[in-house]
Amino acid sequence: MNNFKKVGLTALAGSLVAFSAHAGELTVTGGANATYKWGKDATANHGNTSKGIGTDKDVAFTGSGELDNGTTFTVGTATLDSQSGLTSGYITITTPSFGSFLMGHSTGGVAGKYDEEVPQVYEQLSDVSSMVSANKVGDFMDNNHINYTTPALEFAGVGISVDLGYSPQARDSVVGDGGTGGGDGTYGAGKEAGVTLSYEGLKAGFYGAERENITPTGTGDKVHDEFNGAWYVKYSFGPVAIGYSESYLDSGLAATSTDALGTNAAKTLRSGASDGFFEGEQIGIAFNVNENFSVSYSESEETYDEQSDLSSGDTADVSMKMDAMQVAYSMGGMSIKAYKMKIENPFFDEDAEDTNITEIALGLAF
Repeated sequence: MNNFKKVGLTALAGSLVAFSAHAGELTVTGGANATYKWGKDATANHGNTSKGIGTDKDVAFTGSGELDNGTTFTVGTATLDSQSGLTSGYITITTPSFGSFLMGHSTGGVAGKYDEEVPQVYEQLSDVSSMVSANKVGDFMDNNHINYTTPALEFAGVGISVDLGYSPQARDSVVGDGGTGGGDGTYGAGKEAGVTLSYEGLKAGFYGAERENITPTGTGDKVHDEFNGAWYVKYSFGPVAIGYSESYLDSGLAATSTDALGTNAAKTLRSGASDGFFEGEQIGIAFNVNENFSVSYSESEETYDEQSDLSSGDTADVSMKMDAMQVAYSMGGMSIKAYKMKIENPFFDEDAEDTNITEIALGLAF
């Protein structure tokens, strides 16, 4: 028994020596924005003009280190705008030859590399308006997931990178340390994959995600899995960058027992959004006037198919259009940014008045 203990301790000590880490470091980064925003929101404010001053802030803590074999690790976490708690956390392990692995929640999902990848100098359109469904593509994979990214590959001068993601229970809420998927048991495992190709100033990406819908909505119902997809292409030449992106979001179909093909049932989209499925496209162009000043223009059009019960009359598709002009001026750790946006058929409501939003922001970063 004593010999066994000695051998075990010796082996443990040897393993610690073999994989000992160099002294790591901890960094703290963050920023704050002060904004003045005004506009006419037909749906929320009944056509009235609203004005307001707001602030948001974030603080991130990142620790990193390196093992003797060249493997590096990074551990990070960030706080809410309200500073009331932690909003995201992740662990990344990067090997010299086999790529990197990431485990985390609320950050690091594969979809973030592929959705809305068009040039914009201030914010993505979905950051400006929650109406943009493209931002929901793959968002159920943001929590409680593990990702793998291949090392940089090259074939005939083309750079290739592959991202894979898996979540044992793909749901929309965060699970803490040692927790389980929990929830109402509606969703099972989620899977995602993306491929990025790059050649000189040209870059393209292709992404798809799926999660199991394991709970029928009623007796005899059939359940279809949810599928999201996106692709983009963008090109940079000198101070100019242009890009185009498409997205598709299908929340899964609960078909009644009287209609095996599922054409007679409504689709249900998660997180309180509208039922149905969406197809969208975005185009953007950005120009760096100089090292400090840049401008961009982008357009988005999304089509909403309600997939309503045909027995009560089909509902025609509705398209929502957005366009936004953005400017940004940086002065080291301080920046001034602004955008002006117009939205036609906001919230896919053909009877709603157009929405016009303008915002000016002062940003500080450290």
